[in-house]
Amino acid sequence: MLNNRRAFVTGGTGAVGSAIVRCLAERGAEVVFSFNTQEDKARQLEKEMAARNWMARGYALDVLDAAAAGRLAERIEQELGPVDILVNNAGVAQVMPFALIEEEDWDRMMNVNVKGMFLVTKAFVRAMIRRRGGAIVNLGSLAGARLLEVPVHYATAKSAVVGFTLSLAQELSRYHIRVNAVVPGLLDAGVSSNVPDKQRADYLQHCTSGRAGKPEEVAELVAFLASDRASYINAQAIQIDGGI
Repeated sequence: MLNNRRAFVTGGTGAVGSAIVRCLAERGAEVVFSFNTQEDKARQLEKEMAARNWMARGYALDVLDAAAAGRLAERIEQELGPVDILVNNAGVAQVMPFALIEEEDWDRMMNVNVKGMFLVTKAFVRAMIRRRGGAIVNLGSLAGARLLEVPVHYATAKSAVVGFTLSLAQELSRYHIRVNAVVPGLLDAGVSSNVPDKQRADYLQHCTSGRAGKPEEVAELVAFLASDRASYINAQAIQIDGGI
């Protein structure tokens, strides 16, 4: 499905990120992923992929360092070849009531979840434009799409992911580059682990599937959207939330 494709995934050591790395590699893609501080997990993931004869390579990257993102994009193209698939997965979350959110909390949420996505995309999309093709998948959250009891700064940042996706899809359509967003609901791992028990119980009560989702299920959707099987899907924010 993704043979002869090369993918770059930000935040590849988290629960969702590592699931995406595994899923893309299993489907034949050469996968490069970034990590910020968790080098041990990155090297462990590389070893796991190698044991399965799947290609995955991790690089340290601060998504807020535009110059570093640009250098990494050039390095990957020189050493491995052009990136066909970009998955903007890196992000942070913080459980905090609005009255206690400080300016630095707000800025960190916007910087990592929105500005980082912008800087990494800008670094990698230039080569896609030159080749007139590619697929970009951005990771949002149901927190930014539905009326839920969630932190305001996190919901705001994740709603921006959808706006970014729609506008970029329109602009890049002339270059045959598709841009979509995957919008997960409550998962059983990752940032969802910080959801308080009250909100978790309320979600599960109203979820038609009656359970939290799995990172692997999100990864399957990402892989599909990155493939040619989704060639008629563009400028969409697809919710994977169990039916809320």
